[in-house]
Amino acid sequence: MRLHFAYEQDRQITTLRTCEQEPPLRVVHAFPQTNGATLLHLHNLSGGVLGGDQLALDVELASSARVQLTTTGATRVYRCRTGAQAARQTTVVRVGAGGLLEYMPDQLIPFAGSRYQQRTLIELEQDAGLFWWETIAPGRLARGECFAYDLLQLETTILAAGLPIACERFRLESQRVSMASSVRLGAFCYHTSFFVCRVGLPAARWHHLEQALGELTQHYTRAGEIIWGVSTLVAHGLLVRAASRRGSDITPGLLAFWTAAKRALYNEEAVPPRKIY
Repeated sequence: MRLHFAYEQDRQITTLRTCEQEPPLRVVHAFPQTNGATLLHLHNLSGGVLGGDQLALDVELASSARVQLTTTGATRVYRCRTGAQAARQTTVVRVGAGGLLEYMPDQLIPFAGSRYQQRTLIELEQDAGLFWWETIAPGRLARGECFAYDLLQLETTILAAGLPIACERFRLESQRVSMASSVRLGAFCYHTSFFVCRVGLPAARWHHLEQALGELTQHYTRAGEIIWGVSTLVAHGLLVRAASRRGSDITPGLLAFWTAAKRALYNEEAVPPRKIY
């Protein structure tokens, strides 16, 4: 089950050049934006990720292409049947020189009894930019599910001009170990990671942005409710993280960090993606 699409830049307008779709992953329409970028909504026609699903997503941006990706809603990972393989999604992203990808999905929600593995590889060429966040929920809290999934494994690798600048790996088995441990999530239920990258900027530029976003972390952190942090990567970017008791507290912070970072790196406003249902 595969979804592949590629974008190219023509006369300062990004257009969808190639789109190959296999159910359940699908895109319906690419929406042109006033700044020449294109907005695309990712759909899962199954309504979520099923046990045993083997999903592949390939995204290619040609030089100077600008794309914003979002989902039509939360990604729901359903319970695995006994003996079924874990659901897996592999994502490969390539952003050409001078391109910009903004990926702003809704939450990932692993249901009770689910097993999910996700591997993401992002390759950035010279002057390519990236705003990429992922927010993980503990489950369906309204149904009394909190860390009731069996396995949640996420791997993210970002390469800049062929060299690794970020390698994130975590494996959570909430039925085997307690997520409430102080070395895991402690009193918090939700967590998010937000990568901000632009290849080729000097280290001093990133340290200055880290200081500016550090002031935002103090504003949006509330003791016992939500905690934010920011740190530079080895080069070409930085990482913003948060852990929160409530998922609704994360979104305003992400929008604030995105807005501040896009102004600093591109002198542009961050425009939240329009949703379709």
